[in-house]
Amino acid sequence: MRFRHADTIWSDYPELTAGVLRAAGVGPAAEVGPRVTEFTARAAARLAGASEGTFPEVLAWRRAFSRMGLKPTQYRCASESLLRRLRREGGLPRIHPVVDLCNAISAAYAVPVAVLDADRIVGPLLEVRYARGDEHCTTFGGGTEYPALGEVTFVDSAGRAHARRWTHRQSGHSAVGEHTRRILVVAEAMHDDGAELMPGLLKTLAEELATHWPADPATAVLTPSAPEFGFGG
Repeated sequence: MRFRHADTIWSDYPELTAGVLRAAGVGPAAEVGPRVTEFTARAAARLAGASEGTFPEVLAWRRAFSRMGLKPTQYRCASESLLRRLRREGGLPRIHPVVDLCNAISAAYAVPVAVLDADRIVGPLLEVRYARGDEHCTTFGGGTEYPALGEVTFVDSAGRAHARRWTHRQSGHSAVGEHTRRILVVAEAMHDDGAELMPGLLKTLAEELATHWPADPATAVLTPSAPEFGFGG
């Protein structure tokens, strides 16, 4: 299977920096608590000096959401939502070791990091593109939503949308759960230093996954000239 951003996305958002990772062999039996604590502490230390709404990583996504016709304080990118929750509640929810680790790293870097169950994606292509109006998305509650025409979403070859409003909210269909063994992780930055940040973020993700699981991660930074990444299956 292949992952890519559509050419129109690269054209309309030239500031985008995207990083991807694939890994197999993950599972629910791993103790990631100390590492989650360390990464959330990094985020909390940064929040002690300023609110997440002033971070350049967050402001860049707010500008992107405004360009999509969305009110950025109503629809927040995933990393802003995590940081906001951390600032208000002092911690992040524990869901699954893989998700907990990725959420903590997302908060530490202030960049959206989506982790999907690769076996719940229908190939041969998962593409970040504008919705055509015939896609369907399964919510975490089990309901069905239909992305609006022109909404940016992750769409597989069966027409299933695996996200709503780009980095705002993932689908429940491909959420990591007890039976997840193969994952696809996508990190996306919009701020000026995104290209410098992304290799380090991917290295951190890969090292943490390899430490806690026999995962053997593979990573890549995507560009308009090299927009595709294979993730097996």
